[in-house]
Amino acid sequence: MEELYYKKCNLCPRECGTNRIDIPSGFCMESSRIKIASACLHFGEEPPITVFGGSGTIFVSGCNLHCGFCQNYQISQQGMGKEISSREFANICLKLQAEGAENINIVTGSHGIPALAKGITLAKEIGLSIPVCWNSSAYEKPETLKLLLGLVDIWLPDLKTLNPVLSQNVFKAKDYPERAKEAILFMLENSPMKLETVATKTGDKREKMQSGVIVRHLFLPGRMDDTIFTLEWLKNNVDVRGFVSLMTQYTPVPFKESPVASKERQKSLSALSNRLVSSDEFADLQDLLVAYNFENIFYQELEQDTSWLPDFSKVQPFSNKLAKPIWHWTE
Repeated sequence: MEELYYKKCNLCPRECGTNRIDIPSGFCMESSRIKIASACLHFGEEPPITVFGGSGTIFVSGCNLHCGFCQNYQISQQGMGKEISSREFANICLKLQAEGAENINIVTGSHGIPALAKGITLAKEIGLSIPVCWNSSAYEKPETLKLLLGLVDIWLPDLKTLNPVLSQNVFKAKDYPERAKEAILFMLENSPMKLETVATKTGDKREKMQSGVIVRHLFLPGRMDDTIFTLEWLKNNVDVRGFVSLMTQYTPVPFKESPVASKERQKSLSALSNRLVSSDEFADLQDLLVAYNFENIFYQELEQDTSWLPDFSKVQPFSNKLAKPIWHWTE
């Protein structure tokens, strides 16, 4: 049944209209089958997502956005990963749950919503009981997101920018700002925030998100005005109803690609300063958060470290401190 959505694919705002039934095509260059690269317990998400056991993160191959600075470019833009069945997907979810995952965190699945919805449904039928988190760029259509209602409990979208010129240059999506706002408002309307206090046997207590929305915004070096504009919208539309997460982890990525692709990427990255966030910028961001007085806010401390960048060709794509591998596409 879900294959009907892929026959003339209009799942995402690009509306390519291509036939993706078992054929990699369209902007995402993926077929109608689930394709993933890695599943792990991830300990670097926001506190209500990581909690104690880590987030059961499943990295989906392909993407409908193709950011010029993507740290996951191997899987989002170069096709790294392995096609699996809905049953295999469900079994991976159950394995993550058995390993102590606090939730199932599906990363960049926007282009594969019908197949993933089928996989989540099957996982729940055979024993998945922890919350499901949808981790996306928010470049999505509400009518497609409706397929996930009743299956997804937590939404973890990005709001990358509200500047259509920047989004055209870096994402090849001039309509990203409007589309992302529509998707985030849909998520807020359908998932009221619900936090539960959980404790270990030693009495250590933390809040765990059972339902709700956390909107991430990655500060792009040299683009302070864009972040001010984005924070303004988040304050007026997300704060109180959900959480805002300001990220400062922008890192220049040592892409391994052809000279032609590299030239095109450098052209897109010329729209921003492709470097680490400076201490002065971080101080200005902290001042902004004070000025806006967010009620529900997370923010990253400034860290001049690039060792966390993933390599999905390895069974352990991250550092041992950041993640525990459970499944890999080479297995």
